[in-house]
Amino acid sequence: MLAEQGTAVDVREIARRSGVGMGTLYRHFPKKEDLIRTVLRQDFSRWAESARRAAIGAEDPWAALTDFYEQALTGYARHRVIVENFALTWSDPDLEGIRQLRLVIEELRAGAEDLLRAGVTTEDLLLLLVSLGHAVQLTDGGHPLMWNRLLRISLDGLRADHGEPLPGAHSSRSK
Repeated sequence: MLAEQGTAVDVREIARRSGVGMGTLYRHFPKKEDLIRTVLRQDFSRWAESARRAAIGAEDPWAALTDFYEQALTGYARHRVIVENFALTWSDPDLEGIRQLRLVIEELRAGAEDLLRAGVTTEDLLLLLVSLGHAVQLTDGGHPLMWNRLLRISLDGLRADHGEPLPGAHSSRSK
């Protein structure tokens, strides 16, 4: 239900579909935000671990980075609450799922470092993910050609063959 309706979902409907009473739901999740946080943490953890394993096993680091974005955005299209919550909390270092995601993106960035244009940071890649997530949301996820086109344009802009420096980029290739 969170995937379909996002944070606007009614907790009574969640309880009903789960086959539990409201008392049981509130004993485990005193606030709706607790339920959302738990679901997101589980989803992020599963997804981040899967993405990490794929990145480590990838022979082609650019393909690993591309696959990561495709997988993430396809997930966004199916899971509305992820986009809603990620946009609000992506810079919160205490959210376990975001921390895991940052680590995966750092591994992907490090693996593709020679293929990325100078100055691209982990934070750039995270913010790009959030931005493209909004594009998925704007197209209602039902128009994958639209957001996939934007993904391709964005990934092309990350390639090392672009010689001009990025605005505000430092000379080092740090996180």
